[in-house]
Amino acid sequence: MKYRFGLMMAILLILAAPAVADDGMWLPHQIQELGVADLGLEVGLNDLYRPDGAGLMSAVVYLGGGTGEFVSARGLILTNHHVAFGAIQRAATPEHDYITAGFHATTVAAEIPAEGYVADVLLGYEDVTDQVLAGLTPGMPPLERYKAIDRAKKEIVAAAEKEGPDIRCRVQGMYSGNAYYLFRFKRLRDVRLVYAPPQAIGNFGGDVDNWMWPRHTGDFSLLRAYVSPDNVGAPYAAENVPYQPKSFLKLSIAGLREGDATFVMGYPGRTYRNHTLAECRSELGRLEERAGWYRELIDFFEAVRARDKALAIKYAGTVKGLNNAMKNYQGKLEGLRKIDLLDKKEAQERLLRNWVAVQPEGNEGVAAALDALAECMGRIDAHDQAVENLGTLTGRRGPTLLSQAYLIHRTVTERQKPDLEREEPYQERNLPYLEQRVRLADRGYDPATDAVYFAFLLQHMHEKAPDAAPAAVREVVRQGGAAIHEYVKKVYDTTALADTARRLALLKAAPDELAATTDPLLRLAADLEGEMADRREQGHALGQERADLKKVVLRAELAMPDRHFAPDANGTIRFTVGEVAGYTPRDAVFYEPFTTLGGVMEKETNESPFLVPVKLKALYQAAAYGRYMDPRLRDVVTCFLNTTNVTGGNSGSPTLNARGEQVGIIFDMTYESVIGDYFIVPELQRTISVDIRYVLFVLDKFAGAQHLLDEMVIVP
Repeated sequence: MKYRFGLMMAILLILAAPAVADDGMWLPHQIQELGVADLGLEVGLNDLYRPDGAGLMSAVVYLGGGTGEFVSARGLILTNHHVAFGAIQRAATPEHDYITAGFHATTVAAEIPAEGYVADVLLGYEDVTDQVLAGLTPGMPPLERYKAIDRAKKEIVAAAEKEGPDIRCRVQGMYSGNAYYLFRFKRLRDVRLVYAPPQAIGNFGGDVDNWMWPRHTGDFSLLRAYVSPDNVGAPYAAENVPYQPKSFLKLSIAGLREGDATFVMGYPGRTYRNHTLAECRSELGRLEERAGWYRELIDFFEAVRARDKALAIKYAGTVKGLNNAMKNYQGKLEGLRKIDLLDKKEAQERLLRNWVAVQPEGNEGVAAALDALAECMGRIDAHDQAVENLGTLTGRRGPTLLSQAYLIHRTVTERQKPDLEREEPYQERNLPYLEQRVRLADRGYDPATDAVYFAFLLQHMHEKAPDAAPAAVREVVRQGGAAIHEYVKKVYDTTALADTARRLALLKAAPDELAATTDPLLRLAADLEGEMADRREQGHALGQERADLKKVVLRAELAMPDRHFAPDANGTIRFTVGEVAGYTPRDAVFYEPFTTLGGVMEKETNESPFLVPVKLKALYQAAAYGRYMDPRLRDVVTCFLNTTNVTGGNSGSPTLNARGEQVGIIFDMTYESVIGDYFIVPELQRTISVDIRYVLFVLDKFAGAQHLLDEMVIVP
């Protein structure tokens, strides 16, 4: 008995220790459990989240992979330059190179469509766990469970979206299905580009500085959301008017000091902090493969971009995304090995097993679930390896025209099913966005380059594992070299899919019409889908089996005394708090938490990515800082660090001071903290924000955008 009590206390003491460090990423209803006042914040809970849409969180909008925030009563949205980059790139031409020179609409009438962008405004969310799980019965096979849950989620969403034509909803599971929530948004479909700084400000330092500190990047842009005259989120139309949000953020130029409390609200994409040992082991293997493969892809597309300016513009977003991901993966691999992630996860799992051994009531099956999950991950890894080459050809990183052919085939096929039985991306509510993907494809690819890229991918399969290539191309992959080039040339010489109008027409075709076409890319897409369809069902079943097992594990962890942790990020609204602080990345090195305009000048090389605009240099030399100068540093602060927890998707999120005023805009993490997606190391966890004073300085002194400043509420 003494042994059991001693073991119990030891477990509790060890588990209680990490609870002091906030791992962030909290849902709104969990904020109360954190004790906001104890965190140094002066805002109340009702200031942060209110179901009527008037709280600060409703000023924060989801931009589909990134975050933005309203900063005026006329729908002005502040976000990152790299979040708005797709719109900038699509609007750019060799004659109007908005990537290099920037974009400035000096009047509302001059604002241009940010093609491909929507802004989702949070209206509220509610617990729908019982509704989602109501159709499950004991003994259901995993695939049946998946389909029952999937249908229940779709039914809940369909019912909720009947509220209005611009209502957009989604159901998200938390803690591996221990809870489900319905999130409701007002979708604003007319988003326009207002201002983007030149690349020499918005992407200063480029891929060299990416994920690094000290940082001096003015990574911001401005968009504006429009609605119909009767306040409905509608597609672009000349008669649309600026949206009037219930809540927008005030901008503070008071500045920050080390130790000041700050917080962030946004839409983080994915974290894996609640992964088990087996899941982490699997994930590390994937990271290694991706980092190496992305390096090869970057080299391919950089060579393409070097040929001429038009190609440089078309593939700018592709290379930017690949570089960002590759460096992130490299940082994670270095950091996770350095902290011995697998050893830490093994220790956590051992504690959990000990806990359930001394507290078995309600924890039946936890140890068995952990064992089964390890075995399940082995099957998942084998499955994913089998579909890797299929995804390489049909996914968004595949050849554009083949990806488009596959999109057309899937859309036509899925459209024949009742709406609730379709895969979610192909439901009626998403058809306008599929059409948009077809229309916008031409802005980011070149047909001749696409053919070369297709051959490059097939040759890679030939060199890596030709027998693992998809059956539809296996024979030509086995031959390699000249056979691949001859095959690809014939396909691209005879396909009609380079014609956007033809692709749009086929997207709405009947199945028999599509089956009758002799287009080689459409036939190849159909063959690839034949292979993928079987694998997809296997993937759903394996994914549900994994979720069911992990659900048992997380339920036990949540029941532990003092074991309070946030659900992994999944693209839903989250809150995280931290203080302004520097850090020590290695022995004898300390990084200050602020950088300045003077640091921009120190980095100047007169060549990209450290090219400084002439006007910015002149402003610095004249010390023409105005009200944006930091009185302590006697300079304009460009960026700062804090200890909040963010990840991809948080880009563009506002950083706020203790009073709830915006003082910065998130755009990155430090290289040492990217491991936070898997495991938080408090002394290394740092987030990088552009200081709002640098944003306003650029708008005011550099761009002369007084008309935009007049819209904002700027407080001392």
